[in-house]
Amino acid sequence: MEYYNYIKSLHLIFVITWFAGLFYEPRLFIYHIEASKKKSPEKDILEKQLKIMSRRLWYFIAWPSAILASIFAIWLLILVPSWIEESWMRVKFIFVFLLFAYHFKTHQIFLQLQKDEINYSSYFMRIWNEGATLFLFVIVFLAILKNAINWIFVFLGALFLVMILILLIRLYRVLREKSNPTND
Repeated sequence: MEYYNYIKSLHLIFVITWFAGLFYEPRLFIYHIEASKKKSPEKDILEKQLKIMSRRLWYFIAWPSAILASIFAIWLLILVPSWIEESWMRVKFIFVFLLFAYHFKTHQIFLQLQKDEINYSSYFMRIWNEGATLFLFVIVFLAILKNAINWIFVFLGALFLVMILILLIRLYRVLREKSNPTND
């Protein structure tokens, strides 16, 4: 197990880069949705550039990082199989499964926007953009605190974080509408 810390480090590096992709991709979606409301030629130029940026981020950072983070996570479980029996790891599995569901839904939105199919508002995408933040919050606390954590506090903390994020997004929307009433 002399290489355990190397595997753990690689897992953490790819988790970080995966989350970087999950944080920035929905931000590009917001810009794309807002660019679609502009007039040509600005609209055409922005949409073309945002598609390129989004495609590169998604296929060269987010997907490879998700796959490599998973490979190194499995490797860690092979090195320390007793973790599978621990309650914190089982709960973490649930949140990682939900994180992958979030990733796949983000992929679906990505594919739609690549075809200029806009099915969501920029306001919705601002809320969607915070999903990765919630997963990061819960998964990090689970991984660091393990069994010392009280699940009620994690749930209440995540709920509090959701409420704060929604309030901040609504405040941003109100301020934005006051400064420019044509945006959604």
